[in-house]
Amino acid sequence: MGLQDAATAYLHETLGIQPASRPWSGTAKLPYHLQDEFELYELKAAGRMILLAVSRRKKHPTPSALRERLEKLKAAASRPVIYVIGAMASYERKRLIEQKVPFIVPGNQLYLPDLGIDLREYFRQPPKEATNGFSPAAQALLLRALLSKSTQTEWSPAAMASEVGYTAMTVSRIVSELTHAGVAKLDQRGRARWLLMDRPPAETWELIRPRLRTPIKRQFWTRIDTAFDQKDVPLAGLSALAHYTQLADPTTPVYAVGVERLKSPGFKNLSEIPEPVPNSCQVQVWSYTPIHGISAKKRDQQAVDPLSLSLSFHQNTDERIELALDELKEYFPW
Repeated sequence: MGLQDAATAYLHETLGIQPASRPWSGTAKLPYHLQDEFELYELKAAGRMILLAVSRRKKHPTPSALRERLEKLKAAASRPVIYVIGAMASYERKRLIEQKVPFIVPGNQLYLPDLGIDLREYFRQPPKEATNGFSPAAQALLLRALLSKSTQTEWSPAAMASEVGYTAMTVSRIVSELTHAGVAKLDQRGRARWLLMDRPPAETWELIRPRLRTPIKRQFWTRIDTAFDQKDVPLAGLSALAHYTQLADPTTPVYAVGVERLKSPGFKNLSEIPEPVPNSCQVQVWSYTPIHGISAKKRDQQAVDPLSLSLSFHQNTDERIELALDELKEYFPW
């Protein structure tokens, strides 16, 4: 059963109507990007003609982008448009409702503000591609490889690990993690071990995303006048995102410090305060040493790397930040 048939069946099940859907005749007149993104069907429900926009893609656009596209379809079809998708996470549903975007998840939920209907039922979660995340050390080394070796298919984990002070035992665990995850293949050359990554960097990034975790262990505020030398640590959080994009700088600057470095003399005596005050900053404590300054680009010297930065916003629900994260992708090394 196609999604459009499942949607009409769900409308019958929940609303007691028996709509019959058919392909919309105006599809060929739409811009190509809308034709590529949606399968369009028209039906009559609650006495009104409606257009079903069935998603062809697994990934959802941002709520604002989706609303804009549905508004274009609505103007072209002169009727309400409903977004149809097979599964959606709860936070995505919430954001669509906040944006008043009509949608149907067949068999689970529908939200039709144009018809005055909001049925909140069991919500089907998208399948999880992976449950086990990489260790902080493996994640850090893998991101370093993508950032600094993006044009190479092989790299030495031992050589790269020496730059951040990892032990030989830690390197062995990292090699085991990455090879067992299918991210890289081990090439033993005498006593030297090399890792081969034959996928393009962008493809590798998409492959490992489900296993990557936010680098932030905790965060706190401290007064700048009693804190560390800000020139010695990279910008993070909203400060780093503003550094890379058009986002405005936050009132309170944000910096990142590795959990091990926080124990050093220059940091362990920091006095935490319960909330931001004038002349204060926020400190993010990362599970691995923040990556910055790998390339010669000036921006890379001053802020944490764009890959780790994007991971640090994994639970973001702010549309303004989401747009900036899309802009941040311009600094990904591929």
